[in-house]
Amino acid sequence: MSLASSQEFYTAVSHKFRAADVIGAKLGGKVLACSDEWFADASNLIEPKAPIRDATRFVHAGAWYDGWETRRHNTAEYDWTVIRMGVAAAHLVGCVVDTAFFNGNHAPAISVDALYAPELGTDDQAPAEDDPRWREVIPVTECGPSANHYILRDAQTSDAYTHVKLKMYPDGGIARFRMYGRVIPLPRAAGTPPVDLAAVVNGGVAVAVSDQHFGSADNLLLPGRGHDMSDGWETARSRKPGHVDWVIVELGGKARRVDKVVVDTAHFRGNFPRAVSVHVLEEDSAVPAHDDPRWTPLVLDAATSADREHEFAVGRDVVATHVKLTIIPDGGVKRLRVFAA
Repeated sequence: MSLASSQEFYTAVSHKFRAADVIGAKLGGKVLACSDEWFADASNLIEPKAPIRDATRFVHAGAWYDGWETRRHNTAEYDWTVIRMGVAAAHLVGCVVDTAFFNGNHAPAISVDALYAPELGTDDQAPAEDDPRWREVIPVTECGPSANHYILRDAQTSDAYTHVKLKMYPDGGIARFRMYGRVIPLPRAAGTPPVDLAAVVNGGVAVAVSDQHFGSADNLLLPGRGHDMSDGWETARSRKPGHVDWVIVELGGKARRVDKVVVDTAHFRGNFPRAVSVHVLEEDSAVPAHDDPRWTPLVLDAATSADREHEFAVGRDVVATHVKLTIIPDGGVKRLRVFAA
């Protein structure tokens, strides 16, 4: 286990490991059980929005906190919560533990266990806290008050997991918890129809982006069409002539034929891009540069409109590991789909 800076952590997660937050609520992760949540619900841990604080707000249990907070004076070694991933399974690479606004009542230390229980599927039944299959993936690590703690695993393994258990010693509060892993998609039988290889549930991951001022590029790969502009990708307004923004996505598998591309501007009504382009290339060893001359166009300067799914028929044989979406000149996009075989 090693603590990292924010930049070191996210560079390793996106470039080295090609990992995504596999427990987040926006991906379908779910808190299934916990030892205690007297002051604040454990489900807050995986909410996508940054935590907030209202020091004037009190509820029946006491001061209101946007996070998970347990009672004082825990007689057990630790408090715990079990979370089901929003993907079929993943190789785990590291986590972020955020104690924002917990100061004097923060968790002094944490650790993380994980197990592989595919038989539970998307069922809401939690594996038992003492299930012998639990394995420690993050050892006991000290936490400070009101801070982000970026933790990378020293020993990267190929072990697959479906559930994680966050433990805090002995009790206290944590605002947010992110667990990053390389997604293991469900196996595909030969001859199955094209699937969205950009989708995070199929192993797609955003590995490079020009700008994500208002919304994160990894939102492009989420299931569904979202609920408002907050869960899409949105860049800052540009003022320079000829400006474009772009995102590069590593596909969840090598595509040999692209059937169609979908660019969805759902909820972007006054800030959608004027036009979009989509390119692909094959690159097995590194994140390709956005201006690499090998990019092959699939869609060029196609006009877009507000709050709409734009479907572009492609039907081309290509060998591709990455896709690049370019928005002209800037704006917001909700989802990117690349249906390929």
